[in-house]
Amino acid sequence: MYQNILTKLPYAKPFLFVDTLVHVDENGAEGTFTFTSDLDFYKGHFKDNPITPGVILTETMAQIGVVCLGIYLLGDAFSNETKIALTSSEIEYLKPVYPNETVTVISEKIYFRFGKLKCEVKMRNANKEVVCQGTIAGIIM
Repeated sequence: MYQNILTKLPYAKPFLFVDTLVHVDENGAEGTFTFTSDLDFYKGHFKDNPITPGVILTETMAQIGVVCLGIYLLGDAFSNETKIALTSSEIEYLKPVYPNETVTVISEKIYFRFGKLKCEVKMRNANKEVVCQGTIAGIIM
């Protein structure tokens, strides 16, 4: 249903952290990603007990919760020339995310004005536990 948004994402593997977009409307977005055990960063991030780095969790939250929402909000105004940049994030990490875990990201728009989109974003694991949460803002030009 939201395939048109996913095809507009300016990312590709190995830096694409969106598997499915479950819902998006003018107020927020929800999507999922599975951190498969073959992802390169697991080879060196705690080599005997790999966990997903916080920066990757933040990037996943930004891609699903802010960029997908921004593409939706821009509609036909979004093009290949559109530039997207992270402007701020404040994330609290509560639980680890291990290889082969699927997470769900849910965002709620705080505001979208003058090309800046700011959202409250949560990531939940398969047990519906919040693993990280916070605010992320980006600019769309």
